Amino acid sequence: MTTGPVYRRFARITVLAALVSPVLISCSVVPGANAPPPRLFVLSPKATFTTEARQTDWQLAIDVPLAEAGLNTARIALRHNPLSLNYFERANWIDTAPRMVQTLMVESFENSGKIMAVARSSVGLRADYSLLSDLREFQAEYNGSDAPAVRVRLNFKLIRMPQRVIVGTTNIERSVKAAGTRLEDIVLAYDDALGKVLRRMVEWTLQSLPVRVVDPDRR
Repeated sequence: MTTGPVYRRFARITVLAALVSPVLISCSVVPGANAPPPRLFVLSPKATFTTEARQTDWQLAIDVPLAEAGLNTARIALRHNPLSLNYFERANWIDTAPRMVQTLMVESFENSGKIMAVARSSVGLRADYSLLSDLREFQAEYNGSDAPAVRVRLNFKLIRMPQRVIVGTTNIERSVKAAGTRLEDIVLAYDDALGKVLRRMVEWTLQSLPVRVVDPDRR
């Protein structure tokens, strides 16, 4: 009398196992597992400046640049025409482009030696000013020639804190032709173009910050 229900329960378990097993097997297969990992590239901060880099004693916070989804990625972008955006195969930045640029902005200000303190906004620095930016262009562009030109464009807004009043805005763009078609040549062009933007950004910001008048009696 008991063999019937037991057999039916065993049969149901067998059927369920047969249904579940293919799902587990298919999840264990990772497509492209044997593909080589992407190569990682890093760009450098600016370390040399002109005499326009004026000494200042303000504290500055730098936000992560805003960017559209196509540039808010660690993939290295390229364009063959104005209507499409592609990426180099198996080649990445060490971080998303906006976060990498933010790091290089902070380091460039530090390298100038012309500002009292600078940090990412996430650090919580009680900053006198904040620098907001939009990463508008950050790609290699092919215009009929073998080697592309790298175009970098950022829009900057200098904000007085805590009033959050815009005291200055500028758009900085630079384009550098790659020396060749190798990925290394193109990354070097990225480094050169971004470096030119970073240098101008530092000089413009320091020129835009007002000169602080210190009362001698309060020293």
